[in-house]
Amino acid sequence: MSKGSTVGQVCRKIGIAEQTYYRWRKDYGSLSVDQARRLKEVEKENTRLRKLVADLSLDKAILKEVAEGKY
Repeated sequence: MSKGSTVGQVCRKIGIAEQTYYRWRKDYGSLSVDQARRLKEVEKENTRLRKLVADLSLDKAILKEVAEGKY
């Protein structure tokens, strides 16, 4: 954008909506590159852990039903 291009022109060039640019700027604009990279890593780890908890909860529910003789 330093070459005199507008936000709209740059967004079209990289294939995103202008609204997406502004949403990303609002969410990540105050972060440094290292902080943004760490945030992505933490979000990925959080997703993995949530899936693990869901799997373990399902296993626990199944074992509880078997122990109670409902199976």
